[in-house]
Amino acid sequence: MQIIPIHIEKEIVVNDDLPQLILTSADIQDGDILVIAQKIISKQEGRIVKLSTVTPSLLAEGISAQYNKDPNIVELILSESKRIIRMKNGLIIVETNHGFICANAGIDESNVVDGFATLLPLNSDKSAELIRTKILNETGKNVAIIISDTFGRPFRMGQTNYAIGISGLNPILDYTGTLDSFKRILHVTAIAIADELSSAAELVMGKTKNYPVAIIRDYSFNTEERTIVDLIRPENEDLFK
Repeated sequence: MQIIPIHIEKEIVVNDDLPQLILTSADIQDGDILVIAQKIISKQEGRIVKLSTVTPSLLAEGISAQYNKDPNIVELILSESKRIIRMKNGLIIVETNHGFICANAGIDESNVVDGFATLLPLNSDKSAELIRTKILNETGKNVAIIISDTFGRPFRMGQTNYAIGISGLNPILDYTGTLDSFKRILHVTAIAIADELSSAAELVMGKTKNYPVAIIRDYSFNTEERTIVDLIRPENEDLFK
């Protein structure tokens, strides 16, 4: 398996043609998986907010005072969240409107003009599908798309990349019903390959290198029309809800 970073020097702005930028920056092959950083998707789709235009609610003001956070950022977090999971030591962990559990609802002030913040795409599956379809139409090459973002993890230090949108692949490799090396039937082993591929791609993408896209090549996967919901644990199976 190869992991190949794609350098894009241009600062992405609203309505940029991302598929074309990718195609002019790299030689895409049939069967490639493209892992694309959420940040450039959000910028291209206009999911960027000038913080001074945000009006904090009383709830946001209260949380801001308690945790010493920008009230405008807190207001954005609340607007992008279904519920607050935990607030402690200045961290706000929420369930986003998409169903992701993460800090600050994925709102980020890094790699963006001072005074602005980016929000997660409204529908990263749709974003991935649009890019995949345009690449297929332009080149005739069938690729899979993963849109990734960096999340923290419970019980573990550090952050890793996770998939927040997919198109053209099954995000889970399910071994249920197959035999292990001792001929025992596996019952619960399901590997979140979209997340693992996202983390692998981050090793070459970095945060400051202008490599917002990576090609994963020579990895065998199942081409299926699935959604990111497949990676979200159902509420009735979540021991922490």
